[in-house]
Amino acid sequence: MDLGLKGKVAMVTGASRGIGKGIAMGLAKEGCKLAICARNAEPLSEAAEEMRAEGVEVLELAMDITKAGAAEQFAEQTLQRFGRIDVLVNNVGGNRRGAFDSLSDQDWEAILQLNLMSHIRATRAVIPTMKEQKSGVILFISSIFGREAGGPGLSIYNTTKSGLISVAKILALELAPFNIRVNSVAPGSIRFPGGSWDRRCKEDPEGMKEFIKRELPLGRFGTVEEVANVVVFLASERASLVTGACINVDGGQSHSLI
Repeated sequence: MDLGLKGKVAMVTGASRGIGKGIAMGLAKEGCKLAICARNAEPLSEAAEEMRAEGVEVLELAMDITKAGAAEQFAEQTLQRFGRIDVLVNNVGGNRRGAFDSLSDQDWEAILQLNLMSHIRATRAVIPTMKEQKSGVILFISSIFGREAGGPGLSIYNTTKSGLISVAKILALELAPFNIRVNSVAPGSIRFPGGSWDRRCKEDPEGMKEFIKRELPLGRFGTVEEVANVVVFLASERASLVTGACINVDGGQSHSLI
């Protein structure tokens, strides 16, 4: 299936590793021009070279997207390089675990900036050009723990991931008159080299076998490519009627009815 993305310009945050890199690679394979960012220059550069090997142009910007002005700079440099922005994938994120009463204002502020405010600023920065184009796609990478309780110790993570789903829904309504679609994607437990699930599998293989048996109906972790496939589809005109949705990519792991 030709998704019609060839020559489109896509921005992806947190694209040096894991799900973000997988999404950017998926877009590259469909022929998108890419603007990618991440904090660490070396892995970002290595990822960019892999994407260029797909025959597409890549703008790489090593930056901390949580810093003041960074999201706006990311959008401005993308426009300067490519002249338009068709897709924004807000992917960057992280976590700080802990009992609610042990978490400080600094803990909350750090993850609110990373998981929520960086997405909001980047989105705000691309809306004017998308409105002018009368087209665009904005995607937020949330989590199944944005749709249901993640359990003790995840108050910050749950709050921020739920926030992404909410802001995507409201933005979809506000931006529909401008032909801008907005959706969120909720991955489940995704394993990739260097990720937390990969580390746990190596540290406690027997415990992880039990986790898989108990929690993952398909009997395995998901892959970044499986998340990327859904994101790339949503970025395309093949998903032209899909807006305001949150799509689970979890192999049946989650328990929410909606």
